[in-house]
Amino acid sequence: MKVVQCWDDGVINDIRLTELFRKYGAKATFNLNPGLMDPEKRAECFWRKQGEGTNNHNFGFAAGKLSHRDIAEIYSGFELASHCWRHENAGMVPDADWIKSALDARHFVEDIAQKPCLGFAWPCGLATPETVALLRENGFAYGRTTKTTFDVTDCPEPLAMAPSCRFNAPDFWDRYTKAKRTGVFYFWGHSYELFRYDEMWDNFEQMVKYISEDPDAEWANVIDIVPLLRTR
Repeated sequence: MKVVQCWDDGVINDIRLTELFRKYGAKATFNLNPGLMDPEKRAECFWRKQGEGTNNHNFGFAAGKLSHRDIAEIYSGFELASHCWRHENAGMVPDADWIKSALDARHFVEDIAQKPCLGFAWPCGLATPETVALLRENGFAYGRTTKTTFDVTDCPEPLAMAPSCRFNAPDFWDRYTKAKRTGVFYFWGHSYELFRYDEMWDNFEQMVKYISEDPDAEWANVIDIVPLLRTR
């Protein structure tokens, strides 16, 4: 079974995350919003006041962004993909502005990676038929949504691909086991969801270690599973 993973937004917690992945030889794709990253300086993490800027993912934890200068070093050896220039949501801005944002982010990370970066992650999981068509017209290979599926390979539309689950899904291991029948397991998340809690990081490290040692599993990049998708 191929195991793939991707992480959104380019935050400071990715430093610890990439170090963990290198320790276990785990591959990963990082989806970036370069327009929200300062060219020179990192933004520090902090906790917001209760009820201020909270959502189901961050619980008030403001994850500092990495800088443009960090990208080449922090993500060396990992895949990069577009997550729009400033996390623009499909259908919330004019389509022409939206595809420009998606392409600007793609071209930015391609300049750093010095290779084609044809992956995409839909900000907030939002996609429309028109924006899916725009990704196709502009040569993107896949687009990850936030929907979930027990069979990643059953994917009529690679530009609206459903992953298996989030990294912290309660039924993560159940989905992992069932994915062995289909041959692909795909999880995703934001590293800021691990906050700065060592216990959470330790638990996640054990998950990565288990997968790395599983004789039935093989780490792969998201782009690698596109040929395995059953499209129609």
